[in-house]
Amino acid sequence: MNTLVQSILPFVGILVALVVIHELGHFVTAKMAGVKVLEFGVGYPPRLWGKKFGETEYTLNWLPLGGFVRLLGEEDPTDPRSLAAKPRWIRIGVMAAGAAMNAVLPILLFTISFMIPQDVAVGRPVVDQVNAGSPAAKAGVKGGDTILRIDGRDVDSLPDASYLIRLKQGKTMTWTLRRPIEGGGGQLSAGSNVLDVDVYARWALPSGQGPTGITLNQRGLQYESQSDPIWEAVPRAVQRTGELFILARNQIITWIASRTAPEVQGPVGIADTTGKVVDQVGWLALFELAALISINLAVVNILPLPMLDGGRILFVLIEILRGGKRVPPEREALVHLAGFVLMISLVVVVTFFDIRRIVTGG
Repeated sequence: MNTLVQSILPFVGILVALVVIHELGHFVTAKMAGVKVLEFGVGYPPRLWGKKFGETEYTLNWLPLGGFVRLLGEEDPTDPRSLAAKPRWIRIGVMAAGAAMNAVLPILLFTISFMIPQDVAVGRPVVDQVNAGSPAAKAGVKGGDTILRIDGRDVDSLPDASYLIRLKQGKTMTWTLRRPIEGGGGQLSAGSNVLDVDVYARWALPSGQGPTGITLNQRGLQYESQSDPIWEAVPRAVQRTGELFILARNQIITWIASRTAPEVQGPVGIADTTGKVVDQVGWLALFELAALISINLAVVNILPLPMLDGGRILFVLIEILRGGKRVPPEREALVHLAGFVLMISLVVVVTFFDIRRIVTGG
């Protein structure tokens, strides 16, 4: 019962909400463009319930793993109200609208999260160790240094430091440090110095190291109740959303530069993560978790891969490059079908490893 309440139900609720909002973007833009929407479904077939309003059928389906919008003629332009019959810029707009909704939704979710009072851990991060030859070592960072600011932004906790360092990957940052004063014989004396050092955050990460080559500890840890009024929460949410897209880009570059494979989770793995978040942080953290998943959905869906929105947009771009000559509808449909089969196969494989990891306590 605990697993159901803390893991499965929150995960299913988040996934359905995010996918339905994604599909709502397609639905609204298609309606505005005069494209015939055949069906708007919540969940995946087999069908549980359906009702037709106007020309669109609205359905509830048994598999609660998202939703879908079925448009007339997504590849076939023979009907004037089909998606494929519309001008190229309209087709691109309809296809990109889902990812756009997922990209904007985190602003609302973060705004709500920032406005709700919650206990936040605060305590300046202190450098425990500096790896030899690392960017931090070359900049003169030493063990015992306390990080006060990074590029002028206050660092109030260890997560703050990690977040800002990852955000600045590929760049040189200015760290404001508080360094204890050493007396005779290497002993610490009363007082400290505040100094600025320039630290580069590298892309390629040696095994067991981060972008700057330090390990941190959080001292003087205490909890403070924090909340923002709406006029502060909204701009902060906009900033956080934009920065998370930068972090997503930085992570992809890091994988490439470090020649490491990304860690992928399927539905079971994400449900397990959801349960851990609820157990360790509380239910309010689901707003931020949903925002993170929404950003991931936006990024993944816009990739030029078959079956995904980005893959369909790619065919429109190919059409433009070919001077308006379309790829035959049956060939495009075959490519998307192959992409669907590969995607489902990947989900099955990832789910198997997720289950094995959970069972073995990994």
